[in-house]
Order: sequence, then structure tokens, then C-alpha cells
Amino acid sequence: MITPVHVAVGVILNSQGQVLLSIRHAHSHQGGLWEFPGGKVESGESVKAALKRELSEELGISISTYHPLTKIQHHYKDKSVLLDVWVVNGFRGEAQGKEGQHIQWCNIDALLSKDFPAANLHIIKLLQLPDRLAITPTLNSLDDLLELLQHYTVQGITMVQLRQWQLDSAEYLHWATQAKSFCQANNLQLLINRPIDDFAKHAAGAGYHASSRQLASLMQRPVDTQTLFSASCHSLDELQQAENLGADFALLSNINPSDSHPDRAGMGWEGFKQLAQQVSIPVYGLGGLNEQDLSRAKQMGAHGIAAISAFLRSS
Repeated sequence: MITPVHVAVGVILNSQGQVLLSIRHAHSHQGGLWEFPGGKVESGESVKAALKRELSEELGISISTYHPLTKIQHHYKDKSVLLDVWVVNGFRGEAQGKEGQHIQWCNIDALLSKDFPAANLHIIKLLQLPDRLAITPTLNSLDDLLELLQHYTVQGITMVQLRQWQLDSAEYLHWATQAKSFCQANNLQLLINRPIDDFAKHAAGAGYHASSRQLASLMQRPVDTQTLFSASCHSLDELQQAENLGADFALLSNINPSDSHPDRAGMGWEGFKQLAQQVSIPVYGLGGLNEQDLSRAKQMGAHGIAAISAFLRSS
């Protein structure tokens, strides 16, 4: 079995939320394609040290704030690679193509218009996750749900988790079918929060969200890689379980005491950072948060925030 080439990759973001790209030299593997900057981890070198060294050598910047995003193993016909991908949102210096490579700042929603090596496509999928995720409160009727989804679109929300545990499977299926139709017509990503045995009934066009109880029972990724898979976590063990199963992202709670769980003490943002930086998947903060917490969340390594009540209010 071929040992994969271990590569440290930097997803470098500027203050406008753009990401830095460079073009691979024509003579290199996958030459002529766009990529996220980085390079090979040398023998005996830590990933963090390799990331700092490569971005200094390639771009002339010194990174100061960074956190893991994902790990990707990909097999090409002629070689295998293990990409250790980190988000860099703090650095000193002005990025330049120090090795003669062309570089460009690009809006994240325009990334798919460029040609990337196949191993980079999962990175783009994760970067295009929204930074706000709405979770539906307990609702009394389907009409209330459709009205709420309309409210989310006005608020600019683009991902919604349908959590309605008061419904039996048949009624949830009816609500989910109507919700999917609305979401597909309004560019909303819907996540189904039900036991995995129920998910097949709702699957087409929706993602799957596992509660922490469901997460503990899973032995493998429960959906294909084209379907979004997220999980609720409250500890490092649960985050690592989500990572091992190949979850696309996790929700980590509680940051603060919340209306839905007022009896749970919050871990605070420092507690969040300590746990989230130990896994290589995007993690959203959840619990007693509002829109004003988004900036702080990103400073602490969160991909964004998830909330119930915060997104019920008009901006």
C-alpha cells in the first residue's frame, strides 16, 4: 500500500471573507489547476510547523490565528495524498507569489467556477457551508412551519434543521415533504432530524442530522458523501465520534444556558475553543446565542452559530 503524501493546506481568509488561491506550476502534479496554498509535511515536522513554514516560503506571510477544518485522503492514479486542512484567519504581511506562482483572492461562492484538483472539492463544500444555521422550535401546525421558513428566507438564513420531536413519523414525513418543496424553491438547505431508520423516507434533497443519542449508535457514516451529515455534540468524545464517522460538521453545545436547556451550564467560548480545535471538522456553536455572537464565534474557531430563538426575531 502506497503511503500518502502528507500535505499541510491553508485556507487563508481576509477581512472581506475572501479566500486566497494559487495556481500550481505547470510541471507539478495536477499542474495548471487552482489550489489552496500549502505543502508537504517534512519528516519529524508537526503539521502546524509545516503550515507556518510553507505559507511563509510560498506567500511571505506569518500566520497567527488558525484552526483545523478537515482531513482528506484522496487517491489519484499516480499518487495518494493526505490533506491536513487548516483555516487561517489571522496573519501578518501581504501575500505574494514568492515562488513565481500566480495568486488571487476569490469570493467563496465563486470557487466552483475554477478548476481544482479533485482532492480540493470537499474543502470547497465545507467552505460554502453558511455561518448561520436555524433550528426550528416546536410548532403547532404545518402552516406555522411554512410561515417560519418564509421568515428565514427574509432573514437570509440558508440552512435549516427541521426538529419537531412532538410529531410521529407519518406526520413528520408530511411536514418534511412540504418543507423540502419550499426549501428547494427558495435555496434553503434542509436537514432532517429524525432517527436514521426514518431518514430514508425523507432523504431526497435533504441532509441528515444525528442527535447525540443517534450519534452514539452509529458505526459508520449513515448517508452517502453527496448528502450533508451533521451531528449534535456535547463533549470531546462525541466530537471525535462525529469526526470518525465522517460528519461534514458538528454542533457543539451549550455555549451559554439556553431557553431549551436552562438547566445546563454553559462551557463558554474558551471551553468551546478547547474542544473544537481538537477535531478536524467544522464546528458550530450552539446554546444561548444570538446574531451578535457570530463575530466572537469565528474568533474562537467556530464555523458559525446555530440557534433556535435567535433567528425567530426580525433583524
